[in-house]
Amino acid sequence: MLKPATSARRALPSVDRLLNSNTVSALVARYGRPLVTEAVRELLDAHRQKLAGAPPANIPVFDEQRFTDACSALLHARAQPSLRPVFNLTGTVLHTNLGRALMPAAAAEAVARAMMRPVNLEYDLDGGARGERDSHVERWVQRLTGAEAAVVVNNNAAAVYLALNTLALKKEVLVSRGELIEIGGAFRIPDIMARAGAKLVEVGTTNRTHLKDYQQALTPRTAAVMKVHTSNYAVQGFTASVAEAALAEFTKANGLAFIVDLGSGMLVDLEDYGLPHEPTPREALAQGADVVTFSGDKLLGGPQAGLMVGGKDAIARIRRNPMKRALRVDKMTLAALDAVLALYADPQRLKQELPTIRWLTRKPEEIAAQARRVLPHVVAALAEKATAEIVACKSQIGSGSLPVDLLASSGIAIAGENRKRGSFADRVAAAFRALPVPVIGRIQDGAFVTDLRCLEHEDEFVTQLTHLRLEGCDS
Repeated sequence: MLKPATSARRALPSVDRLLNSNTVSALVARYGRPLVTEAVRELLDAHRQKLAGAPPANIPVFDEQRFTDACSALLHARAQPSLRPVFNLTGTVLHTNLGRALMPAAAAEAVARAMMRPVNLEYDLDGGARGERDSHVERWVQRLTGAEAAVVVNNNAAAVYLALNTLALKKEVLVSRGELIEIGGAFRIPDIMARAGAKLVEVGTTNRTHLKDYQQALTPRTAAVMKVHTSNYAVQGFTASVAEAALAEFTKANGLAFIVDLGSGMLVDLEDYGLPHEPTPREALAQGADVVTFSGDKLLGGPQAGLMVGGKDAIARIRRNPMKRALRVDKMTLAALDAVLALYADPQRLKQELPTIRWLTRKPEEIAAQARRVLPHVVAALAEKATAEIVACKSQIGSGSLPVDLLASSGIAIAGENRKRGSFADRVAAAFRALPVPVIGRIQDGAFVTDLRCLEHEDEFVTQLTHLRLEGCDS
Protein backbone atom coordinates (compact mmCIF):
# COMPACT_ATOMS: atom_id res chain seq x y z
CA MET A 1 0.00 0.00 0.00
CA LEU A 2 1.40 3.40 -1.02
CA LYS A 3 2.14 5.98 1.62
CA PRO A 4 -0.19 9.04 1.52
CA ALA A 5 2.65 11.37 0.50
CA THR A 6 3.76 9.03 -2.29
CA SER A 7 0.21 8.72 -3.54
CA ALA A 8 -0.20 12.50 -3.49
CA ARG A 9 3.02 12.98 -5.44
CA ARG A 10 1.92 10.56 -8.12
CA ALA A 11 -1.41 12.35 -8.37
CA LEU A 12 0.23 15.66 -9.22
CA PRO A 13 -0.47 16.80 -12.80
CA SER A 14 2.39 16.76 -15.28
CA VAL A 15 4.06 19.91 -16.51
CA ASP A 16 2.63 19.37 -20.00
CA ARG A 17 -0.93 18.94 -18.71
CA LEU A 18 -0.71 22.14 -16.71
CA LEU A 19 0.77 24.07 -19.64
CA ASN A 20 -2.11 22.93 -21.86
CA SER A 21 -4.83 23.73 -19.31
CA ASN A 22 -7.01 26.74 -20.07
CA THR A 23 -5.79 28.76 -17.10
CA VAL A 24 -2.06 28.21 -17.52
CA SER A 25 -2.18 28.46 -21.32
CA ALA A 26 -3.43 32.02 -20.84
CA LEU A 27 -0.22 32.72 -18.94
CA VAL A 28 1.76 31.20 -21.80
CA ALA A 29 0.13 33.63 -24.20
CA ARG A 30 1.10 36.52 -21.95
CA TYR A 31 4.59 35.62 -20.73
CA GLY A 32 5.83 33.04 -23.25
CA ARG A 33 6.25 29.28 -22.88
CA PRO A 34 9.86 29.22 -21.53
CA LEU A 35 9.15 31.48 -18.56
CA VAL A 36 5.85 29.75 -17.71
CA THR A 37 7.42 26.29 -17.96
CA GLU A 38 10.16 27.36 -15.57
CA ALA A 39 7.63 28.74 -13.09
CA VAL A 40 5.40 25.63 -13.27
CA ARG A 41 8.34 23.31 -12.60
CA GLU A 42 9.55 25.47 -9.73
CA LEU A 43 6.13 25.51 -8.04
CA LEU A 44 5.58 21.78 -8.59
CA ASP A 45 8.96 21.06 -6.98
CA ALA A 46 8.02 23.28 -4.04
CA HIS A 47 4.73 21.36 -3.62
CA ARG A 48 6.60 18.02 -3.73
CA GLN A 49 8.90 19.21 -0.95
CA LYS A 50 5.87 20.10 1.16
CA LEU A 51 4.49 16.62 0.60
CA ALA A 52 7.77 15.01 1.64
CA GLY A 53 7.84 16.86 4.93
CA ALA A 54 4.13 16.64 5.78
CA PRO A 55 2.80 14.26 8.45
CA PRO A 56 0.48 11.48 7.11
CA ALA A 57 -2.55 13.08 8.73
CA ASN A 58 -1.94 16.48 7.14
CA ILE A 59 -0.99 15.93 3.49
CA PRO A 60 -1.37 19.19 1.47
CA VAL A 61 -4.01 18.94 -1.23
CA PHE A 62 -3.06 20.15 -4.72
CA ASP A 63 -5.45 22.91 -5.74
CA GLU A 64 -5.05 23.69 -9.44
CA GLN A 65 -6.67 27.12 -9.21
CA ARG A 66 -4.48 28.10 -6.28
CA PHE A 67 -1.48 26.74 -8.15
CA THR A 68 -2.37 28.84 -11.20
CA ASP A 69 -2.78 31.95 -9.04
CA ALA A 70 0.63 31.35 -7.47
CA CYS A 71 2.15 30.86 -10.91
CA SER A 72 0.56 34.09 -12.15
CA ALA A 73 1.88 36.02 -9.14
CA LEU A 74 5.37 34.61 -9.60
CA LEU A 75 5.46 35.49 -13.29
CA HIS A 76 4.08 38.96 -12.66
CA ALA A 77 6.81 39.63 -10.11
CA ARG A 78 9.54 38.37 -12.43
CA ALA A 79 8.26 40.39 -15.36
CA GLN A 80 8.50 43.68 -13.48
CA PRO A 81 11.27 45.96 -14.79
CA SER A 82 14.25 46.30 -12.49
CA LEU A 83 14.21 50.10 -12.89
CA ARG A 84 11.00 51.29 -11.24
CA PRO A 85 9.55 54.74 -10.55
CA VAL A 86 9.71 55.80 -6.91
CA PHE A 87 8.64 58.80 -4.86
CA ASN A 88 11.76 60.69 -3.77
CA LEU A 89 10.75 62.04 -0.37
CA THR A 90 14.25 61.91 1.08
CA GLY A 91 14.69 65.67 1.11
CA THR A 92 17.66 65.39 -1.28
CA VAL A 93 16.64 66.92 -4.60
CA LEU A 94 19.52 65.55 -6.70
CA HIS A 95 19.72 62.09 -5.16
CA THR A 96 22.45 60.05 -6.86
CA ASN A 97 20.92 56.70 -5.85
CA LEU A 98 17.54 57.76 -7.27
CA GLY A 99 18.81 58.98 -10.65
CA ARG A 100 19.69 62.61 -9.89
CA ALA A 101 17.96 65.13 -12.18
CA LEU A 102 14.58 64.35 -13.70
CA MET A 103 14.01 65.14 -17.35
CA PRO A 104 11.46 67.70 -18.51
CA ALA A 105 8.74 66.53 -20.88
CA ALA A 106 10.57 68.08 -23.85
CA ALA A 107 13.60 65.88 -23.18
CA ALA A 108 11.53 62.71 -22.84
CA GLU A 109 9.81 63.44 -26.14
CA ALA A 110 13.15 64.10 -27.84
CA VAL A 111 14.57 60.82 -26.56
CA ALA A 112 11.53 58.89 -27.78
CA ARG A 113 11.92 60.37 -31.26
CA ALA A 114 15.63 59.52 -31.33
CA MET A 115 14.97 55.95 -30.18
CA MET A 116 12.25 55.16 -32.69
CA ARG A 117 13.62 56.70 -35.89
CA PRO A 118 16.97 56.93 -37.68
CA VAL A 119 18.62 60.27 -36.90
CA ASN A 120 21.53 62.29 -38.25
CA LEU A 121 23.74 61.40 -35.28
CA GLU A 122 27.02 61.63 -37.20
CA TYR A 123 25.75 62.79 -40.56
CA ASP A 124 26.03 66.33 -41.93
CA LEU A 125 22.75 66.94 -43.74
CA ASP A 126 24.07 70.06 -45.47
CA GLY A 127 27.27 68.54 -46.79
CA GLY A 128 26.06 64.97 -47.18
CA ALA A 129 29.11 63.62 -45.34
CA ARG A 130 30.13 62.26 -41.93
CA GLY A 131 29.47 64.71 -39.12
CA GLU A 132 30.45 65.21 -35.45
CA ARG A 133 27.92 64.01 -32.87
CA ASP A 134 28.82 66.70 -30.34
CA SER A 135 27.69 69.36 -32.81
CA HIS A 136 24.05 68.67 -31.87
CA VAL A 137 24.56 70.34 -28.47
CA GLU A 138 27.68 72.42 -29.04
CA ARG A 139 25.75 75.43 -30.37
CA TRP A 140 23.70 75.66 -27.17
CA VAL A 141 26.73 75.11 -24.92
CA GLN A 142 28.64 77.87 -26.71
CA ARG A 143 25.71 80.24 -26.29
CA LEU A 144 25.22 79.45 -22.60
CA THR A 145 28.87 79.40 -21.49
CA GLY A 146 30.69 81.68 -23.92
CA ALA A 147 33.03 78.83 -24.85
CA GLU A 148 34.61 78.52 -28.27
CA ALA A 149 34.01 74.76 -28.41
CA ALA A 150 32.60 71.85 -26.40
CA VAL A 151 32.90 68.07 -26.01
CA VAL A 152 30.39 65.70 -24.39
CA VAL A 153 31.24 62.39 -22.69
CA ASN A 154 29.33 60.02 -20.43
CA ASN A 155 29.91 61.73 -17.05
CA ASN A 156 32.03 64.35 -15.34
CA ALA A 157 34.59 61.86 -14.04
CA ALA A 158 35.15 60.86 -17.68
CA ALA A 159 35.45 64.53 -18.62
CA VAL A 160 38.14 65.10 -16.00
CA TYR A 161 39.92 61.93 -17.07
CA LEU A 162 39.89 62.85 -20.76
CA ALA A 163 41.06 66.41 -20.16
CA LEU A 164 43.98 65.24 -18.01
CA ASN A 165 44.87 62.37 -20.33
CA THR A 166 44.98 64.77 -23.27
CA LEU A 167 46.67 67.80 -21.75
CA ALA A 168 48.97 66.25 -19.12
CA LEU A 169 49.79 62.65 -20.08
CA LYS A 170 53.02 61.60 -18.28
CA LYS A 171 53.35 65.12 -16.94
CA GLU A 172 52.72 66.83 -13.61
CA VAL A 173 49.48 68.56 -12.58
CA LEU A 174 49.39 70.97 -9.64
CA VAL A 175 46.33 70.73 -7.36
CA SER A 176 45.67 72.34 -3.99
CA ARG A 177 45.53 69.85 -1.11
CA GLY A 178 42.21 71.39 -0.08
CA GLU A 179 40.67 70.32 -3.41
CA LEU A 180 41.58 66.61 -3.48
CA ILE A 181 37.98 65.56 -3.18
CA GLU A 182 36.26 62.20 -3.06
CA ILE A 183 32.88 61.92 -4.78
CA GLY A 184 30.19 59.23 -4.44
CA GLY A 185 31.23 55.60 -4.75
CA ALA A 186 34.76 56.31 -3.44
CA PHE A 187 35.93 57.91 -6.71
CA ARG A 188 38.78 60.25 -5.85
CA ILE A 189 40.51 62.97 -7.85
CA PRO A 190 43.98 61.45 -7.19
CA ASP A 191 42.79 58.07 -8.47
CA ILE A 192 41.27 59.54 -11.64
CA MET A 193 44.44 61.53 -12.23
CA ALA A 194 46.61 58.42 -11.88
CA ARG A 195 44.43 56.47 -14.31
CA ALA A 196 44.65 59.37 -16.75
CA GLY A 197 48.42 59.01 -16.77
CA ALA A 198 49.13 62.33 -15.07
CA LYS A 199 51.24 62.81 -11.94
CA LEU A 200 49.54 64.62 -9.08
CA VAL A 201 51.59 67.29 -7.32
CA GLU A 202 49.92 68.54 -4.15
CA VAL A 203 50.43 72.18 -3.24
CA GLY A 204 49.58 74.21 -0.16
CA THR A 205 47.77 72.80 2.86
CA THR A 206 44.27 71.47 3.50
CA ASN A 207 42.89 74.85 4.56
CA ARG A 208 45.25 77.41 3.00
CA THR A 209 46.92 77.53 -0.42
CA HIS A 210 48.71 80.56 -1.87
CA LEU A 211 50.02 81.46 -5.31
CA LYS A 212 53.60 80.99 -4.09
CA ASP A 213 52.78 77.33 -3.41
CA TYR A 214 52.07 76.83 -7.10
CA GLN A 215 55.17 78.81 -8.07
CA GLN A 216 57.44 76.75 -5.81
CA ALA A 217 56.03 73.45 -7.17
CA LEU A 218 56.67 74.39 -10.81
CA THR A 219 59.15 72.14 -12.67
CA PRO A 220 59.98 71.52 -16.35
CA ARG A 221 57.62 68.53 -16.19
CA THR A 222 54.60 70.57 -15.06
CA ALA A 223 51.88 70.55 -17.73
CA ALA A 224 48.77 71.91 -16.02
CA VAL A 225 47.10 73.38 -12.98
CA MET A 226 43.70 72.01 -11.98
CA LYS A 227 41.27 73.78 -9.69
CA VAL A 228 38.50 71.58 -8.28
CA HIS A 229 35.21 72.91 -6.97
CA THR A 230 34.77 71.13 -3.63
CA SER A 231 31.83 68.70 -3.38
CA ASN A 232 29.87 67.42 -0.36
CA TYR A 233 31.73 69.57 2.14
CA ALA A 234 33.03 73.08 2.83
CA VAL A 235 36.27 74.19 4.46
CA GLN A 236 35.49 77.15 6.71
CA GLY A 237 37.36 79.34 9.15
CA PHE A 238 41.07 80.09 8.68
CA THR A 239 41.19 79.43 4.93
CA ALA A 240 42.76 80.80 1.78
CA SER A 241 42.67 79.82 -1.89
CA VAL A 242 43.97 81.34 -5.09
CA ALA A 243 41.46 83.10 -7.31
CA GLU A 244 40.94 81.63 -10.77
CA ALA A 245 42.05 84.85 -12.48
CA ALA A 246 45.39 84.72 -10.65
CA LEU A 247 45.86 81.05 -11.53
CA ALA A 248 45.02 81.78 -15.18
CA GLU A 249 47.67 84.51 -15.27
CA PHE A 250 50.19 82.11 -13.69
CA THR A 251 49.47 79.26 -16.11
CA LYS A 252 49.61 81.46 -19.20
CA ALA A 253 52.90 82.99 -18.12
CA ASN A 254 54.39 79.52 -17.76
CA GLY A 255 52.80 77.81 -20.78
CA LEU A 256 50.55 75.52 -18.70
CA ALA A 257 46.99 74.38 -19.25
CA PHE A 258 44.44 75.62 -16.70
CA ILE A 259 41.67 73.10 -16.02
CA VAL A 260 38.68 73.90 -13.78
CA ASP A 261 36.42 71.08 -12.58
CA LEU A 262 33.11 72.64 -11.53
CA GLY A 263 31.15 69.42 -11.07
CA SER A 264 27.63 70.75 -10.63
CA GLY A 265 27.26 72.50 -14.00
CA MET A 266 24.88 75.35 -13.22
CA LEU A 267 24.40 77.49 -16.34
CA VAL A 268 22.48 80.40 -14.83
CA ASP A 269 22.94 82.53 -11.73
CA LEU A 270 20.99 80.77 -8.97
CA GLU A 271 20.72 84.05 -7.10
CA ASP A 272 18.19 85.12 -9.73
CA TYR A 273 15.95 82.34 -8.31
CA GLY A 274 16.52 83.22 -4.67
CA LEU A 275 19.14 80.49 -4.13
CA PRO A 276 22.80 80.67 -3.06
CA HIS A 277 25.30 81.40 -5.81
CA GLU A 278 27.03 78.47 -7.52
CA PRO A 279 29.98 79.08 -9.87
CA THR A 280 29.13 78.74 -13.56
CA PRO A 281 31.24 77.63 -16.54
CA ARG A 282 30.85 81.09 -18.07
CA GLU A 283 32.44 82.65 -14.98
CA ALA A 284 35.34 80.17 -15.01
CA LEU A 285 36.04 80.77 -18.71
CA ALA A 286 35.84 84.53 -18.19
CA GLN A 287 38.47 84.19 -15.45
CA GLY A 288 40.84 82.53 -17.92
CA ALA A 289 40.28 78.76 -17.68
CA ASP A 290 41.38 76.80 -20.75
CA VAL A 291 39.02 73.88 -20.10
CA VAL A 292 36.06 73.66 -17.73
CA THR A 293 34.40 70.33 -16.90
CA PHE A 294 30.95 69.81 -15.37
CA SER A 295 28.06 67.36 -15.08
CA GLY A 296 24.86 67.21 -17.09
CA ASP A 297 22.69 65.52 -14.45
CA LYS A 298 23.30 67.73 -11.44
CA LEU A 299 22.24 71.38 -11.24
CA LEU A 300 22.08 71.61 -15.03
CA GLY A 301 19.03 69.34 -14.75
CA GLY A 302 19.75 67.12 -17.75
CA PRO A 303 20.82 63.54 -18.50
CA GLN A 304 23.97 61.89 -17.19
CA ALA A 305 26.82 63.43 -19.14
CA GLY A 306 30.14 65.17 -18.69
CA LEU A 307 30.74 68.39 -20.59
CA MET A 308 34.07 70.03 -21.41
CA VAL A 309 34.08 73.60 -22.65
CA GLY A 310 36.94 75.89 -23.55
CA GLY A 311 39.15 77.20 -26.31
CA LYS A 312 39.11 75.68 -29.79
CA ASP A 313 42.67 74.36 -29.64
CA ALA A 314 42.31 72.60 -26.30
CA ILE A 315 38.92 71.11 -27.16
CA ALA A 316 40.19 69.99 -30.58
CA ARG A 317 43.03 68.10 -28.89
CA ILE A 318 40.59 66.46 -26.49
CA ARG A 319 38.29 65.47 -29.34
CA ARG A 320 41.19 63.75 -31.14
CA ASN A 321 42.06 61.60 -28.10
CA PRO A 322 41.31 57.93 -28.97
CA MET A 323 39.62 57.53 -25.57
CA LYS A 324 36.95 60.01 -26.65
CA ARG A 325 35.27 57.22 -28.62
CA ALA A 326 35.23 54.95 -25.57
CA LEU A 327 33.63 57.69 -23.45
CA ARG A 328 31.21 59.22 -25.96
CA VAL A 329 27.46 59.47 -25.35
CA ASP A 330 24.67 57.92 -27.42
CA LYS A 331 21.92 59.55 -29.44
CA MET A 332 19.39 59.40 -26.57
CA THR A 333 21.66 61.37 -24.25
CA LEU A 334 22.34 63.97 -26.92
CA ALA A 335 18.64 64.30 -27.70
CA ALA A 336 17.78 64.85 -24.01
CA LEU A 337 20.68 67.25 -23.46
CA ASP A 338 19.76 69.29 -26.55
CA ALA A 339 16.17 69.67 -25.31
CA VAL A 340 17.26 70.67 -21.79
CA LEU A 341 19.81 73.21 -23.01
CA ALA A 342 17.17 74.78 -25.26
CA LEU A 343 15.07 75.57 -22.16
CA TYR A 344 17.87 77.78 -20.85
CA ALA A 345 17.24 80.23 -23.68
CA ASP A 346 14.23 81.43 -21.65
CA PRO A 347 15.06 81.65 -17.91
CA GLN A 348 11.41 82.25 -16.97
CA ARG A 349 10.22 79.14 -18.77
CA LEU A 350 13.11 77.24 -17.18
CA LYS A 351 11.61 77.63 -13.71
CA GLN A 352 8.34 76.01 -14.76
CA GLU A 353 9.59 73.28 -17.08
CA LEU A 354 12.86 72.05 -15.59
CA PRO A 355 12.10 69.80 -12.58
CA THR A 356 15.40 70.53 -10.81
CA ILE A 357 14.84 74.30 -10.77
CA ARG A 358 11.13 73.87 -10.02
CA TRP A 359 11.82 71.75 -6.93
CA LEU A 360 14.67 73.92 -5.67
CA THR A 361 12.51 77.06 -5.89
CA ARG A 362 9.33 75.67 -4.28
CA LYS A 363 8.11 78.07 -1.62
CA PRO A 364 8.04 76.73 1.96
CA GLU A 365 4.40 77.76 2.40
CA GLU A 366 3.43 75.79 -0.71
CA ILE A 367 5.08 72.65 0.67
CA ALA A 368 3.44 73.19 4.06
CA ALA A 369 0.01 73.45 2.41
CA GLN A 370 0.66 70.17 0.59
CA ALA A 371 1.63 68.53 3.89
CA ARG A 372 -1.71 69.60 5.39
CA ARG A 373 -3.57 68.04 2.43
CA VAL A 374 -1.65 64.78 2.59
CA LEU A 375 -1.59 64.26 6.38
CA PRO A 376 -5.21 63.01 6.83
CA HIS A 377 -4.65 60.33 4.17
CA VAL A 378 -1.47 59.15 5.89
CA VAL A 379 -3.21 59.03 9.26
CA ALA A 380 -6.05 56.94 7.81
CA ALA A 381 -3.62 54.52 6.17
CA LEU A 382 -1.73 54.00 9.43
CA ALA A 383 -4.93 52.68 11.08
CA GLU A 384 -3.78 53.77 14.55
CA LYS A 385 -0.66 51.59 14.37
CA ALA A 386 1.53 54.70 14.41
CA THR A 387 1.26 58.44 14.78
CA ALA A 388 1.84 61.02 12.05
CA GLU A 389 2.50 64.73 12.31
CA ILE A 390 3.71 67.57 10.13
CA VAL A 391 7.30 68.57 10.88
CA ALA A 392 9.64 71.28 9.63
CA CYS A 393 12.40 69.87 7.41
CA LYS A 394 15.60 71.02 5.80
CA SER A 395 16.04 69.82 2.24
CA GLN A 396 19.45 69.62 0.57
CA ILE A 397 20.36 70.04 -3.08
CA GLY A 398 22.51 66.91 -3.25
CA SER A 399 25.18 65.43 -5.56
CA GLY A 400 27.84 67.70 -4.10
CA SER A 401 26.11 70.96 -5.01
CA LEU A 402 26.05 73.69 -2.34
CA PRO A 403 26.72 71.11 0.42
CA VAL A 404 26.15 73.40 3.40
CA ASP A 405 23.11 75.27 2.06
CA LEU A 406 19.75 73.85 3.22
CA LEU A 407 16.24 74.71 2.03
CA ALA A 408 13.26 75.16 4.35
CA SER A 409 10.63 72.46 3.76
CA SER A 410 7.85 70.46 5.41
CA GLY A 411 7.35 66.75 5.86
CA ILE A 412 5.36 64.11 7.67
CA ALA A 413 6.99 62.17 10.50
CA ILE A 414 5.62 58.72 11.35
CA ALA A 415 6.57 57.25 14.71
CA GLY A 416 5.54 54.85 17.43
CA GLU A 417 5.15 55.63 21.09
CA ASN A 418 8.81 54.94 21.81
CA ARG A 419 10.96 56.79 19.28
CA LYS A 420 14.10 55.10 20.56
CA ARG A 421 12.94 51.87 18.96
CA GLY A 422 14.75 52.31 15.67
CA SER A 423 13.51 48.98 14.38
CA PHE A 424 9.96 50.34 14.32
CA ALA A 425 10.94 53.18 12.01
CA ASP A 426 12.83 50.67 9.85
CA ARG A 427 9.68 48.54 9.49
CA VAL A 428 7.59 51.58 8.59
CA ALA A 429 10.17 52.56 5.98
CA ALA A 430 10.03 49.02 4.55
CA ALA A 431 6.22 49.18 4.37
CA PHE A 432 6.38 52.42 2.38
CA ARG A 433 8.97 50.92 0.04
CA ALA A 434 6.58 48.00 -0.56
CA LEU A 435 3.86 50.26 -2.01
CA PRO A 436 3.07 49.93 -5.75
CA VAL A 437 5.21 53.01 -6.35
CA PRO A 438 7.83 52.74 -3.59
CA VAL A 439 8.15 55.73 -1.28
CA ILE A 440 11.72 56.52 -0.23
CA GLY A 441 12.03 58.72 2.85
CA ARG A 442 14.57 58.97 5.64
CA ILE A 443 14.79 57.90 9.27
CA GLN A 444 15.41 60.75 11.66
CA ASP A 445 15.15 60.91 15.47
CA GLY A 446 13.46 57.50 15.62
CA ALA A 447 10.77 58.41 13.06
CA PHE A 448 10.23 57.74 9.38
CA VAL A 449 10.15 61.17 7.73
CA THR A 450 8.89 62.05 4.26
CA ASP A 451 10.09 65.45 3.05
CA LEU A 452 7.49 66.70 0.54
CA ARG A 453 9.66 69.14 -1.40
CA CYS A 454 9.86 66.77 -4.39
CA LEU A 455 6.32 65.37 -4.18
CA GLU A 456 4.64 65.64 -7.54
CA HIS A 457 1.81 63.30 -8.64
CA GLU A 458 0.16 63.95 -5.28
CA ASP A 459 -3.06 62.15 -6.25
CA GLU A 460 -1.15 58.98 -7.13
CA PHE A 461 0.72 59.13 -3.83
CA VAL A 462 -2.46 59.54 -1.79
CA THR A 463 -4.43 56.89 -3.68
CA GLN A 464 -1.83 54.17 -3.21
CA LEU A 465 -1.76 54.66 0.57
CA THR A 466 -4.72 52.27 0.75
CA HIS A 467 -2.17 49.51 -0.05
CA LEU A 468 -0.01 50.35 2.98
CA ARG A 469 0.44 47.28 5.21
CA LEU A 470 2.02 47.77 8.61
CA GLU A 471 1.98 44.16 9.82
CA GLY A 472 4.43 43.82 12.68
CA CYS A 473 4.63 47.57 13.12
CA ASP A 474 2.48 47.93 16.21
CA SER A 475 3.98 50.68 18.26
